[in-house]
Amino acid sequence: MSYTPKPLMPVRDALDTMLSAARPVEDIETVPTLEANGRILAQALHSTIDVPAADNTQMDGYAVRAADCAGGGATLRVAQRIPAGHVGAFLEPGTAARIFTGALIPEGADAVVMQEQCELSADGASVTVKHTPAPGEWIRRRGEDIRAGSVVVPAGVRLRSQELGLAASVGLAQVSVRRRLRVGLFFTGDELVMPGDAPGGVLPPGAIYNSNRFLLRALLENLGCTIADYGNVPDSLDATRATLREACANCDLVITSGGVSVGEEDHVKPAVEAEGRLDMWQIAVKPGKPLAFGQVGKAFFLGLPGNPVSSFVTFLVFVRPFILAMQGAAVRAPRSFMLPAAFDWPRPDKRNEFLRARVNDDGALELFPNQGSAVLTSTSWADGLVDNPPGKAVVRGDLVRFIPFSELLG
Repeated sequence: MSYTPKPLMPVRDALDTMLSAARPVEDIETVPTLEANGRILAQALHSTIDVPAADNTQMDGYAVRAADCAGGGATLRVAQRIPAGHVGAFLEPGTAARIFTGALIPEGADAVVMQEQCELSADGASVTVKHTPAPGEWIRRRGEDIRAGSVVVPAGVRLRSQELGLAASVGLAQVSVRRRLRVGLFFTGDELVMPGDAPGGVLPPGAIYNSNRFLLRALLENLGCTIADYGNVPDSLDATRATLREACANCDLVITSGGVSVGEEDHVKPAVEAEGRLDMWQIAVKPGKPLAFGQVGKAFFLGLPGNPVSSFVTFLVFVRPFILAMQGAAVRAPRSFMLPAAFDWPRPDKRNEFLRARVNDDGALELFPNQGSAVLTSTSWADGLVDNPPGKAVVRGDLVRFIPFSELLG
């Protein structure tokens, strides 16, 4: 059967097609805040209190009336001692209160003087203030961080340590999050062998270890997905269809690796077309052209190329934002930086290229010497990807768009 190539879909169009189809999971769970790390917030968090709840000191020192210290070098009687967690008495004129970081400002005081700017008498009964404080100095005001009723964290945020700390700071013991996305995963190729399964530790002729299984599982785990791993599937249309049906019946999204090209042993594409529909195939991206997107039953389908770098790059560029959208997360374009190239790229491809690069000591970008789609070492060596537009040659010193892996992982 002859094959007539169709025009390749541009990267931006492909991503827009996927994101416009994404449906966030509707199920919402209430979980303890202590167990919510990495979850997608389903409902905004509102504070019921002011933070701080009352005026308190930023420093160890002495709470005073600023007017008592206006002339400089004032000596005040130390009338009380206020540790954090305790409430002091009214501060009378002409007196000071020994106070410790976080303690409440006693009524009557309007400033705090650092202990380094004070000299305590030998008997501890008085203190000489060697500073002229302004009213409000070193005082954290009630509600200066968070006001009661304000939104602390908006919906759609992936909860990190920072957001969990904010939730705890306003007393939220539980949060509402989206159900974890169920992702099915399987791999095609009779050549695939799992590490540890080669007889005597020696790979048979033509066999390769299934690195993509480890790569993709880790990427999905970093995104907080629940993974159903169906392992290696034999190179046959019937076996591929059977696994596809089972995975799509139990998952929100099914991802495959390999078998989406046009060879006689590439069975994933015809299997998807037989069981469901294929909405997108063949993208103007390098590496990763044979990326497929469609739907089987109620589950979405994403077919990634078999070469490991192609799988890695297409996951970061396409799959990750699609998963975030399905999780109900706010999806934004990854931040990028224009950095000088420490390389020449005289023969650009007609596709959008994603080149593995790292930042050298001069702040310029170096390329991994071998940009082949099977060279997995390039992904570990690199700091991120150079996003090179179709047909764009690069001369050393040109500014190029660099996307660090910190923007693309997790």
